[in-house]
Amino acid sequence: MSVTQIIQPRRFPEPAAALRLIKPVTWFPPMWAYLCGVVSSGASPSGQWTLVLLGVVLAGPVVCGMSQAANDWCDRHVDAINEPDRPIPSGRIPGRWGLWIALAMSVLSLFVGWQLGPWGFGATVLGVLAAWAYSAEPVRLKRSGWWGPGLVGLSYEALPWFTGAAVLSAGAPALPVIVVALLYGIGAHGIMTLNDFKALEGDRQTGVNSLPVVLGPARAAKVACLVMTVPQIMVTALLLFWDKPLHAAGVAAVLLAQFWAMTVMFKDPEGRAPWYNGTGVLLYITGMMIAAFALRGLA
Repeated sequence: MSVTQIIQPRRFPEPAAALRLIKPVTWFPPMWAYLCGVVSSGASPSGQWTLVLLGVVLAGPVVCGMSQAANDWCDRHVDAINEPDRPIPSGRIPGRWGLWIALAMSVLSLFVGWQLGPWGFGATVLGVLAAWAYSAEPVRLKRSGWWGPGLVGLSYEALPWFTGAAVLSAGAPALPVIVVALLYGIGAHGIMTLNDFKALEGDRQTGVNSLPVVLGPARAAKVACLVMTVPQIMVTALLLFWDKPLHAAGVAAVLLAQFWAMTVMFKDPEGRAPWYNGTGVLLYITGMMIAAFALRGLA
């Protein structure tokens, strides 16, 4: 093989790189949130398993995968600094293929969402719009350390939770379901802030004002943890108010475990943020499902 052949740019995406572009590791939170919505609706999934499975696929591989492709395309210059081995800056996704993949998956999202009825389709439209508003110019809410993570948190947790409940119940979810879904979506702002730690240097150089850039790693970590904690305290209080003491105790227990994980992270916020996003987030979403089962008796 000649040197010319070795350095010749690719014409088509490398299959493994295309899979990495849509980041399967990020699919779980919205899929889990959709299942929380299904559980909290109080509706029996019997005879509706197609809606359950289709919604899980829509929330994870389709809409979330699309949002990751859109973000990687719009962030290709930032990734060239932070992670030059990523699919687009490395050239394994050549030319405008990253954009075409994101656009094609946007269309696929709307098609699949249409199969879930008016509530599912409406939520899908919101999800697609949110994904592009977060990443693309001229809106690019990612530039803000407040608006960007807030939008993603609501899109990853509150929106799929609401969608799962609405699709299974074939109507607007009960008020307690909406309130708890919103609280967990707001709390997810903190999760997204911790996720921004990995792009700290590239964000500084390209004008993305994430909270780790604006506040510094130590203060940003404390703000993120506060934002995650307050909604969970409110959920615990609401469950007690709704006469669900055992479920309230479960949510409180996983929050106490998160406090331990937070103290570990505070010793080295920049270095341990990825660790917390594995350990603390698992506890966070465990509380979500506990709350969903509590709501099942209220919906």
